[in-house]
Amino acid sequence: MAFIAISSSLPSCSSVPSVLSFQWPSTPTILSQKSSSLSWASSFPHVTISRGSHVVSSNPAHDKVLFIRSAWTRRSREEAAKRPNKKSWKQRTDMYMRPFLLDVFFSKKFVHAKVMHRGTSKVISVATTNAKDLRNSLPSLTDHNACRVIGKLIAERSKEADVYAMSYEPRKDERIEGKLGIVIDTIKENGIMFVP
Repeated sequence: MAFIAISSSLPSCSSVPSVLSFQWPSTPTILSQKSSSLSWASSFPHVTISRGSHVVSSNPAHDKVLFIRSAWTRRSREEAAKRPNKKSWKQRTDMYMRPFLLDVFFSKKFVHAKVMHRGTSKVISVATTNAKDLRNSLPSLTDHNACRVIGKLIAERSKEADVYAMSYEPRKDERIEGKLGIVIDTIKENGIMFVP
């Protein structure tokens, strides 16, 4: 328990509104108690002011005399304009809300798809039509049938890694249709859920 003694006399707070107005003692002793809890609310210290035998305890949970707790909210637009480099709420939490991300690449010669864990950048599952077993067995490496094979392989390999939900972030001006739509629909049909 830490003791902080203030020897100088403090003026009275008569100009403060009636909710916050009180007289400081001439020589107060402020006792700061450390909380054993690890919650966010426990980061505020609990303060007791003692004067002789009379002890005035101000607990922030009951009366908001010394500490005013603000809610843990998103930034306003004015705050975002002042600090533009700070990440938004979605940027900070999206990695944990949608940890597994699907990436599909279409070239003129093959189709490549992989699922990554966003927090660790670990590749969970990979499938490509350029692999030796598929390259020799498929008649075409870029048609709709090849896209269905890639979607089925991604779904099976993801379930082997205990991943049953993933998300896909389309690039700028990209529509989920055609070959990309076939890959995603095949993954859904094979038991993988997509998180929007």
